[in-house]
Amino acid sequence: MHSTIALSNNTQQYINLEEKYGAHNYHPIPVVLSRGEGVYVWDVDGKRYYDFLSGYSAVNQGHCHPKIVAALTAQAQQLTLTSRAFYSNLLGEYEKFMHQYFGYDKVLPMNTGVEAVETALKLARKWGYEVKGVSEDNAVIVVCESNFHGRTTGVVAFSSDPSAKNNFGPFTPGYVAIPYNDLVSLEKVLQDKNVVGFMFEPIQGEAGVVVPDEGYYTGIRQLCTEYNVLMIADEIQTGLARTGTLLACDYEKVRPDILILGKALSGGILPVSAVLADDSIMLTIKPGEHGSTYGGNPLACAVAMAALTVLKEEKLAENAAQMGELLRSELKNLNSAFIETVRGRGLLNAIVIKHSNPEAAWELCLALKENGLLAKPTHGDKIRFAPPLLINKEQVLECVAIIEKSLQVLA
Repeated sequence: MHSTIALSNNTQQYINLEEKYGAHNYHPIPVVLSRGEGVYVWDVDGKRYYDFLSGYSAVNQGHCHPKIVAALTAQAQQLTLTSRAFYSNLLGEYEKFMHQYFGYDKVLPMNTGVEAVETALKLARKWGYEVKGVSEDNAVIVVCESNFHGRTTGVVAFSSDPSAKNNFGPFTPGYVAIPYNDLVSLEKVLQDKNVVGFMFEPIQGEAGVVVPDEGYYTGIRQLCTEYNVLMIADEIQTGLARTGTLLACDYEKVRPDILILGKALSGGILPVSAVLADDSIMLTIKPGEHGSTYGGNPLACAVAMAALTVLKEEKLAENAAQMGELLRSELKNLNSAFIETVRGRGLLNAIVIKHSNPEAAWELCLALKENGLLAKPTHGDKIRFAPPLLINKEQVLECVAIIEKSLQVLA
C-alpha cells in the first residue's frame, strides 16, 4: 500500500471530484496544479514546485511561454477552425515553415501524438504497397520491445506492456517486435521482403529513458537503406530540443524517412502533431484517404510556428545539452546508495532506484513533492527527470539539493 501524505481540504476536494466523476485510468501524484510559468507550477494552495516532468516533454519551452500564448490569443480571435474542406490562410504558411525548419518535402498535420503515429503507420503501408510492391495485406512493420507509441487499439497491438494490452484485444496484425538497441536482430528481420518500415524511439522514454549504444541510429539508417525499408523515427518525446539537439536523430546526423513530432510542437498549449516525409512517400496518400477535422487548424498552425521559433531564438537545444550534463554529473556526485543508475541525454534523464521496497520510487516522488519538485515513476523503479529546457544552472543545483534531501526518506 502506498504511504499517504497529509493533504489540505482544498486539495482533497479537487481530487475527490476527479475520483467521483472521472475515469480511473491514471494514478497521479497527489498535487492539484492551478498555474504554471517557466520551470515552475503552483498548486491550489499556492505552493510552488519545479516541474520535472514537463508534461512528458510537451512543455519544453516552459509553462505558458508569453510568445506562444500571444500567438494563441491573437489567432483565437481571428479564426480557429475551418476543417480541411476549405483552405485557410495559415496552413500553407505553416507547411512552408515546417519544410524550411526540418527539410522534408511535405508535412501531414494531425493533433495528438498517437494520431501522428497511426498516420505514419498508414503511410508506411501505403508506400509499401504502391512503391515497394508488397502484395496486398502482407505489409509488416517492425517495432521495438518495451516501446511506447500511444494508446489506440492499433498501437497497443504491438506494445509489450501487459497493462496496455490486457483485455483490449483482438489485436491488429502486421507487426513484429525485436529487442531495442539490437542491429543484429534488425538485420535478421529485414530479410523479410514484406517489411515496409522500422519504427523506433531514438531514446525509449516510457521504458525509463533507455539510451541506445553509439552508432545505433547510423546502423538503422544503413540497414533501412540497404533493405529498402522506411526508417520511421517517433520523436514525439525525444524531439524538439529535449535531448540537446533539435531531433534526437541529429545526434548521429541521421535523417529518418518518416519523422513523427508532437508534444512540444505546441509548447504544451494545445494538441498539435505532425508527420514529415518526402514526396515519394507522402504523395502515396490521395485525397479522401486520410484526414482529421482539427488537423492543421489555423490556431494550431499559429501556435506551432511560435513554439518552434522560441526553440531556436532561445537556443533551448544548446541549453538542454549543457544543463543535462550538469544534472547527470551532480546526481552521480550524490553517491547515493539508493540510486543505481543515472542516465539520459540532454534534459531527458532518469534515475533507477535501488531499494528492497518495491514502492520506493513512488515514496521518493511523494517526498520530492513535499520538498517542492514534481516527478513521476515509470515502470516501478525508474523516475524521469525532464524539466523545461529553459532551466538554468542555479535552478539545476537547487533541484539536485531537493533530490538529495528527499532521498533520506528511503533510509
